Amino acid sequence: MKLKDMHIEELELMSYTDMTYMILKENNKAMNTPTIFREICNLLDYSEEEYMAKIGDYYTSLTLDKRFVLLENNEWDIRDRHSVALIMDDDDALENENEEENGEDFEEEIEEDTMDDMDDILEDDLSDADMDDLEIVTDDDLEEDN
Repeated sequence: MKLKDMHIEELELMSYTDMTYMILKENNKAMNTPTIFREICNLLDYSEEEYMAKIGDYYTSLTLDKRFVLLENNEWDIRDRHSVALIMDDDDALENENEEENGEDFEEEIEEDTMDDMDDILEDDLSDADMDDLEIVTDDDLEEDN
């Protein structure tokens, strides 16, 4: 049953996101937020003040609902109509290709990345006062202490 054929009592029981799904499905095209919500408000006989008061919450509900995807042109569409492309820059693609050829484990890469991240965190946590107390120690100095 189409939304336009439904009684207002039935429409009032539906969520905005369910109505949005039906609108996008019926129109078979992507639409922007104000256009979709205007159509919902017309179906529910909302005033302009109600439209303005509720459109922000409506937008938030669309962003949280996994059935919808926001396209580059700021229009919403049903996620099922769109494929997800994995985009890698050329350096990542070459690195992954080389690792596969060399038989290296991806686990090693993850461990190295994790250690790099930990080093970055530790460096960020050190204040200038902490840096003043540090001194450079050579391997010879370490051997003398033992």
